[in-house]
Amino acid sequence: MTTGVGGDDLSKTLERFRKDAAEGGYHLNPDEPFTRSLLEGILINEGRYEYPACPCRLATGRKEEDLDIICPCDYRDQDLVEYGACYCGLYVGEAVHEGLVRAAPVPERRPSRSDRKAKKTVRVGDGPITGLAYPVWRCRVCGYLCARDKPPGICPVCKAKADRFERFM
Repeated sequence: MTTGVGGDDLSKTLERFRKDAAEGGYHLNPDEPFTRSLLEGILINEGRYEYPACPCRLATGRKEEDLDIICPCDYRDQDLVEYGACYCGLYVGEAVHEGLVRAAPVPERRPSRSDRKAKKTVRVGDGPITGLAYPVWRCRVCGYLCARDKPPGICPVCKAKADRFERFM
């Protein structure tokens, strides 16, 4: 599937990721050789597993177990807010993109495999949803919902800023 650094697949993937990042209010790492190497890893994983697993984490090859590390991973937004870059460094915050600051090292926040398997079951009854590990945030502009410690910096649907989110539950 991949043709190596500089190949057509890699160039197309780079342009697609740039476009998607810009449309979502995100930035790719400005170090193009580094970014290309990460995207090459994503293409390799896509060829192996048929989904674009993060190249910096071990994928199981079972999509249902790896949904949280399909690029962009579930941890990207929180990593960007706290450290200025995502775990693998593909996505960076604006200050890092502009060269004003360096990204801080990003610790792994993905739970261990056994912790992922022991996730609480969400029960929906007559009352609110219980058993969630994170608060649920709602975009007041478009209604987008997400569960994480803090709201995303930018809504992936309508591009509203974090201040337009409210705690939903």
